[in-house]
Amino acid sequence: MTGTYAVSDVHGHPEKLTAALHEAGLIDTDGNWSDQDVRLWFLGDFFDRGPDGVGVLALVRRLAAQAEAGQGEVKVLLGNHEILALGMRKFGDTFVPHEGITSRSFERSWALNGGQDRDQELLSDDDVAWLLDQPMLGLDADHLLMHSDTEEYLAWGDSIDEINATVRAELHTDDIVVWWEIWRRMTSRYAFRGEIGPVIAAELLERLGGRRIVHGHSIVADQLGIDPAYLTGPLLYADGLALGIDGGTFDGGPCLVVKLLPI
Repeated sequence: MTGTYAVSDVHGHPEKLTAALHEAGLIDTDGNWSDQDVRLWFLGDFFDRGPDGVGVLALVRRLAAQAEAGQGEVKVLLGNHEILALGMRKFGDTFVPHEGITSRSFERSWALNGGQDRDQELLSDDDVAWLLDQPMLGLDADHLLMHSDTEEYLAWGDSIDEINATVRAELHTDDIVVWWEIWRRMTSRYAFRGEIGPVIAAELLERLGGRRIVHGHSIVADQLGIDPAYLTGPLLYADGLALGIDGGTFDGGPCLVVKLLPI
């Protein structure tokens, strides 16, 4: 088996991820990497909303190590909930300075967005260091891979390498305002919807590369107006320029492991 696959927004449900990866033939019955010549992309949001974000992270890191030691490859992009969980760990209830706002903190946003105490308790320093070095964007053949369906990435640079390097450097600072701005930008969504959506998607692809955007962050079922439990696959939209793969795993939807086909 060969090919490129993507999955996003597992949100603390390692058992759903394990079942979906096994069904796709990417792991064996013992939950280990199948050692096949495939590339698997995780598009962020391991944490929050579900009960075991650290369990998701442990599974992903184990599969990445197994692939590195054998055949195939596992790659990870940061999502907004990685930024939130790391920001909570680093800054807690420290006030984020902003004119006219008196209650802004990572702790408050983390709690409002389904943060789990267990994840904070079990997240290790090694996990943190590993996450801080993961990129924001990836390019695989004709696919531009990102977590959030937003053009806000361009605020960090004009190329994938520049954007990844800029955010990595910012995440290695102790500046809470800089961290908060990363979190804020990553929460933006829906840029590729509506009449102007295809225009924005095309512009992003022209600047960063690829012929189709693949993203998570925004639940596909919401765009279709259905309950996530009835969702059966990803959504291709914006005149075929964007593929949404967030199945709404934490909200009763499927964990979508999507094979990326040539365009």
